[in-house]
Amino acid sequence: MTYMHATRVLVLGAGKVGATVADMVAEYHHLPITLCDAKPSPLDLQHDPLVRRVQLDVEDDAALKAMIAEHTVVINALPYFLATKVATCAASLGAHYFDLTEDVAATRAILALGQDARSVLMPQSGLAPGVIGMLGGDLAQRFDDLYDLRLRVGALTRNATNSLRYNFTWSIDGVINEYCNPCDAIVNGQLLSVQPLEGHETFTLDAEAFEAFNTSGGLGTLCETLKGKVRNLDYKTIRYPGHRDAMSFLLHDLRLIERRGLLRDVLEHAVPHSREDVVILFASASGMRDGRFEQQTRVARVFGATLRGKPRTAIELTTAAGVVGVFELLLKGQLPQRGFVGQEHVPLGAFLDTKVGHYYRSLAVTAEREPALA
Repeated sequence: MTYMHATRVLVLGAGKVGATVADMVAEYHHLPITLCDAKPSPLDLQHDPLVRRVQLDVEDDAALKAMIAEHTVVINALPYFLATKVATCAASLGAHYFDLTEDVAATRAILALGQDARSVLMPQSGLAPGVIGMLGGDLAQRFDDLYDLRLRVGALTRNATNSLRYNFTWSIDGVINEYCNPCDAIVNGQLLSVQPLEGHETFTLDAEAFEAFNTSGGLGTLCETLKGKVRNLDYKTIRYPGHRDAMSFLLHDLRLIERRGLLRDVLEHAVPHSREDVVILFASASGMRDGRFEQQTRVARVFGATLRGKPRTAIELTTAAGVVGVFELLLKGQLPQRGFVGQEHVPLGAFLDTKVGHYYRSLAVTAEREPALA
């Protein structure tokens, strides 16, 4: 593989996902990475021949600018509310920028930056938004007239025992953000904003019961791309039955949606984190193809595995693979080299052919049977 001249990779945020991103770049591309965090632990500072761990306060504008100036590629794994700040700095310096945010406002701000950018700006490059957008774009192209496109993703605890039937497998702030903010959808050809936790449905997959409901940010820019090309498009988060009602009680009956800081404290105190997880992707598209009404589906289950000698969860691997895969496509010249790039513009086949595409290998095969939606 021919890399961009003197590729220098900066990963911001050394949490579970950020560390996995850094290790995945090191494992599959053997490139030197700088991994920054505000408060790295002593273990983080141990010597690694490829991953250099340093302390950085991203709220220090001068320090952030100086760090980005030393690198050609920035992968932002910080909380969503820092996305616009980091992207603006990267764009001003001509560094290629990727992030994992699900935040709609941040993405719109980065989209505006992309109009005059000298480098690639590619937010929402994880799982959902991210790979699910590639999958949606791929399915949409398979129909002459697309009627319905339904995208579902869940990062689930394999052994949840509480009344929420949920343990945290990723960011608490991210979960709160997607449960509280309006959601994009296309309904009867119209681009609409729908409410989170609404649109409740149940389904079975391999004889196991699940529910799904609207959450914010999972579609990325797919609605804008497919407006006028699909009758109905929506994204919903998969959970175990009962979770949605319990969260609705907290958010609306107790009105904690108005006190998100308190909501975070309650969830942090009462809901455990778990590394025993599974990621489920389900996509269904229907419409006219070669004069016949058809439906196509894709289903994937992803479990945790070891990377560079360390156990990783399913959500860590799938999220990291999303951004590392598009990073590889940039290196190979298979992405535009400047401006805003939406996930749905990435050919799914090209992504699956990357060195990390194997984490999503089952998406390349049409499922033989479709989960029953109710």
